[in-house]
Amino acid sequence: MLLVGNGPLLSLVPGSPYQNDGAVAISGALIVDVGPTHELKARYPEAEWLDARGMLIMPGMTNTHMHLYSTFARGMALKDPPPGNFIEILQRLWWRLDKALTLEDVYYSALVPLLDCIKSGTTTIVDHHASPHAVQGSLEIIARAAEETGVRTCLSYEVSDRDGEEIMRQGIEENITAIKKYRGKEGLLSATFGLHASLTLSDATLAACREAEADVDSGFHIHVAEGTEDVENALERSGKRVVERLADHGILGPKTIAAHCVHITEREISILKETGTMVVHNPESNMSNAVGCSPVGDLLAAGVPVGLGTDGYTSDMFESLKVANLLRKHASGNPSSGWVEVPAMAFDKNSIILSKFYTHPVGRLEPGAYADIILVNYKSPTPLNADNWFGHLLFGFNGALVDTTIIGGKVLMRGRELLYLDEEAIAAKARELAARLWERF
Repeated sequence: MLLVGNGPLLSLVPGSPYQNDGAVAISGALIVDVGPTHELKARYPEAEWLDARGMLIMPGMTNTHMHLYSTFARGMALKDPPPGNFIEILQRLWWRLDKALTLEDVYYSALVPLLDCIKSGTTTIVDHHASPHAVQGSLEIIARAAEETGVRTCLSYEVSDRDGEEIMRQGIEENITAIKKYRGKEGLLSATFGLHASLTLSDATLAACREAEADVDSGFHIHVAEGTEDVENALERSGKRVVERLADHGILGPKTIAAHCVHITEREISILKETGTMVVHNPESNMSNAVGCSPVGDLLAAGVPVGLGTDGYTSDMFESLKVANLLRKHASGNPSSGWVEVPAMAFDKNSIILSKFYTHPVGRLEPGAYADIILVNYKSPTPLNADNWFGHLLFGFNGALVDTTIIGGKVLMRGRELLYLDEEAIAAKARELAARLWERF
């Protein structure tokens, strides 16, 4: 048993989110008790003691839409003229990058951001992968990287028509294999059924994916109305907008993640609500791609669960918190916006989304939840309490302040030192592989 205590504790449990001095008792991969430090030390005298030394104790951050494969784009110069719109970004960057990936590239492009997750206090991600010329075995390679780093990861492969029927079929099989192996099982890994986006999926492919998914009842993970091009394509194909088209094909539902949902109407919000579909907002990526801003206020008001992700833009969810808050204010024209919506997305709704994929709660410090805990070396310059903790996270926290990261009861980083991984060696190999990929690109 491990006992972590002697610091202010942010449990994120509704009704009792914060206490001035707390501790967490861990047995195996799960939390078994939470309470005042002196009480838990008396209750578990034989437990190994990890002294927080006044650092804030909180659940690890979570990211419900991530692209680990995007790593090797960092610093890469495009040979073509700069893309002028979203579809050109896809064509000139991402669809060329994913085609160039080998299975070894997939492994190292996963290791690097997973290390970044540990260092920035992100303990769970929902990944969305693509490597059309290395489909078979790609999710198992990412699973290996997740298990070696210790980061909780939900796997999926984004099925698409853009590389032909054979590769599309391989993507379906890759999803089904991972779902059968990892979904609903104990451990760090889970899986769902990935789809790219409506604009790269024919009616026949959507039907094939729906038929395959029916055997595993996993739901889907798909980009929805990220750019206007997705909407225009759906209208041309079906005479209906993206959400309507996907609903007609049985893709939406209470186990499905619809990432982005930038260009959606009031009617589409109603469909998302009626089907119980989950949405994930990715503010930094949407701003970078100049595609607009998801109507998260309207979605949340309608009762749609909206989580927070990064779309691969960063591993640091504290960074995503800040940008989500700013974008919400900017888009609404209301400086009071963001105070309710952003913590709801990052903490409440992300936990709800992750409950669809994991057997125990994620993102809260409570008995029965996964022991995914971070210690943040934050010296509060003003009073910190149950009413204002989010203001401190928003304006005072960043990933570099994370001192200790624990996932599934295992201490992965302590004193900013990674305990089991050679970051320099991993980065060196990644640079070597990235240089080769850039030559092929």
